[in-house]
Amino acid sequence: MSTLVFDIEVAGFLWDEVDEVTRGYLREREHDPARRDAVPERLALYPGLGKVIAIAMWLVEEDRGMLLLEGEQEHAEPKPWEKVARSKILRGTEAQLLTAFWKAVDRAGARRPLPRLVTYNGRGYDGPVLMVRSAQLGIVPSRNLVPNRYALEQHTDLMDVLTFQGATRDRFSLDYWCRRFDVDSPKGSIDGSQVGRAYREGRIEDIGEYCLRDVRATSELYQKLAGGLLEVFGR
Repeated sequence: MSTLVFDIEVAGFLWDEVDEVTRGYLREREHDPARRDAVPERLALYPGLGKVIAIAMWLVEEDRGMLLLEGEQEHAEPKPWEKVARSKILRGTEAQLLTAFWKAVDRAGARRPLPRLVTYNGRGYDGPVLMVRSAQLGIVPSRNLVPNRYALEQHTDLMDVLTFQGATRDRFSLDYWCRRFDVDSPKGSIDGSQVGRAYREGRIEDIGEYCLRDVRATSELYQKLAGGLLEVFGR
């Protein structure tokens, strides 16, 4: 079974593009004034209110990556990407990116076992966003990204593992855990909170690089855990 790590970046819709009823509903849900004021800048965190602009994947056994990034599709096939070693890039519309992703995670047609999926908070965010956004665009997912949380052979969410499947209260960032396990931090010129602004500024390749470095770090963290902590889960 191959192991495929994935991560996504989402750009929230513009506040004025959201209908008035939904805007009021989202504000009313926030009782803290500061959080209420921040709602327009946090739309990417709400299901169905953002578009997927980057999907990064990393094949653990082959130690190589693929970036699906919004943009004009100049080539039908992926081409090498110099910004991150051992990676390729494919540009396209959001629908094209999603279609390519679902093809990548579904190996049934090739008569090979489905790859094990690995994420950091993919059960809580990336998986649901990909499935909901695909549904909005009329694209049928090739597999369920949020299966039984205790069946790690299907989807290993490292945040779930490091919170002992909800037993511990505190949740820490990927950067925090990378530093604990001597994995190079994926932090660069931007972080997740700055994606929306970077997208509006046209810095799409910076977002793609950030996403791909994130997924490479997740792959390295997974390998650190695979020979130890992950062995006790599911026993």
